[in-house]
Amino acid sequence: MKKFRHFRNKKNRLASKYVLMILTAVCVVALFTSLVFNLSGGPLNTVAGYVFIPMQKGINSAGAWISGKANDFKTLSEVLKENEKLKAQVSDLTLKLNNTKLEQYELDNYRELLQLDDKYASYDKVAANVIAMDGTNWFSTFTLDKGTKEGIQKGMNVIAGSGLVGVVTDVGPNYSKVRSIIDDSSNVSSMVLTTKDNFNVSGSLKSMNKDKELPFTQLRDEDDKVKPGDPVVTSAVSDIYQEGILIGYIASVENDPNNLTKSGTITPVVDFEHLREVLVITTVKDTGEKELSSQDSTETETETQK
Repeated sequence: MKKFRHFRNKKNRLASKYVLMILTAVCVVALFTSLVFNLSGGPLNTVAGYVFIPMQKGINSAGAWISGKANDFKTLSEVLKENEKLKAQVSDLTLKLNNTKLEQYELDNYRELLQLDDKYASYDKVAANVIAMDGTNWFSTFTLDKGTKEGIQKGMNVIAGSGLVGVVTDVGPNYSKVRSIIDDSSNVSSMVLTTKDNFNVSGSLKSMNKDKELPFTQLRDEDDKVKPGDPVVTSAVSDIYQEGILIGYIASVENDPNNLTKSGTITPVVDFEHLREVLVITTVKDTGEKELSSQDSTETETETQK
C-alpha cells in the first residue's frame, strides 16, 4: 500500500512538472507569435499582459534599485574625497592664519620697540628676547638671550612696551637675568610727573594677581594735587634706574594714619604677563659712587706713601 502511494505521489509530481513546462512553452510561443505577427488584442496578448508585464516591472524596479544604490555609493565616495580635500584646505588655511597672526604679533612688538627706542632716544640700547622665566604666571624674574658679548652689564635698566620692566641682576657671555619691578624684592624710587613728588613703588606679586596694580608708599602730597591717572616715572634720586622712565599711572590714593604721607597703587604700563622682546639700556646709572670710591683709593695711596 505504501509503495503504491509513493508511486502515485511521484507520478503526480512528474505530471505537474510536465504541465508547468508545457505552459511555459505555450507562453513563450504565444509571446513570440504576438511579437512576430504584431497581434493586438486577443487571448495571446492578454496572457502576455498577465504573465510578462509584472515580470518586466519587477526587473525594472530591481534594476532601478541597483542603479540607485550604485549611484549612491559613487556619490558617497565623491563626497568623502571632497571632504578630505576640504579638510586639507582648512588645515592649510588655519596654518597660514596662525603664521599671519604670529607675524602680525611680532610686527606689533617690533613697532612698539621702535616707538620706545624713539621715546628714549638719548640712551643706547640693545634688543633682546626673553628665553626663560621663573615658572609663575608673571615675568617677575626672567632670562634674556644677550649678555656681555653684546655689552650688557649688571645694573642696566630694561624697558619694553611703554616703559620700565626692571634691572639686570646677573649676566654671562650670552645671557642675562632680569628682576622686574613687580618682583617682591623690588623697590623703585619714583616720582609723580605732574607734581614732582617722590615716593616709593614696591613690587608685589600678590597685588598683581589681585588687581594688576603695584603698591606705593611715602608720598608727600600736602596740597592733594595727586590724582588717579597721573603718570609715574623713575625718580632722579634712584641709585639704580635712569631718570624719567615711565612706570605707570596712579590708580588710587589714600591718606596714611600719620596724616603726613599717602599710600596707594599704580597701574604698570608694561604687560608683565606677555613679555617677549625687550630693550636693555646699555648704560649703568652713575650715582657718583665710582668717583667717590676712586677718591678714597687715591687718599689711601697717598697716606701709604707718607
